Amino acid sequence: MVCTDATDYRRAVMSDQDSVYHTAGFGGGVPRGVRPAIVVVDFSYGFTDTQYPTAADMGAEIAATRTLTDFARSVGIPVIYTTIAYQPWEIKALPWLQVATGMAALQVGTRLVEIDQKTGIQNSDTVIVKHGASAFFGTNLSALLTGARVDTLVVTGATTSGCVRATVVDAVQSGFNVLVPSDCCADRASAPHAANLYDMAQKYADVTDSTDVLTWLKAVSG
Repeated sequence: MVCTDATDYRRAVMSDQDSVYHTAGFGGGVPRGVRPAIVVVDFSYGFTDTQYPTAADMGAEIAATRTLTDFARSVGIPVIYTTIAYQPWEIKALPWLQVATGMAALQVGTRLVEIDQKTGIQNSDTVIVKHGASAFFGTNLSALLTGARVDTLVVTGATTSGCVRATVVDAVQSGFNVLVPSDCCADRASAPHAANLYDMAQKYADVTDSTDVLTWLKAVSG
């Protein structure tokens, strides 16, 4: 599975793009607040267990994410998981499922929509069920984060080019500073993974790595 660290992901795109984005005024720094939360996007078996066609090997990314969530939980930083789960009647009704037909297998009550236990998920953790790419669209995630006075959101999970990116964009539009540890994000192919990390770094988020994020979490929790 793809696991591109924060210094390497730029190498997967054309280097001349840096000057183009810099000239246009993109790629600025992202401020970091003092009240973080972690959203783990769609590390469910339908994405992580390779017996399913929709999945890929995401073991390394899950392990890197768990270093963050285990620590966060120990100091009271909110950890929120998301999963996509459809009712049978939605399969033919939702336009997205006519394009991404494989997602129709992610139905309520199946193992595919359960969060992978390798993530270290606990019974006390919040799990948000969503029906689209973004963890914010049609859910109460923004209200939960606002209620917890969160100012900076760490977004991890799958897939980088799909649900992670959509969640990052909506997080920024909802007023949160966003960090994306690249080694905690997984995709089915390297090209969309690298391209979307690059684009998120230029427009929406601080694309970094789990070591940097863990250091910051320890600092703000201490």
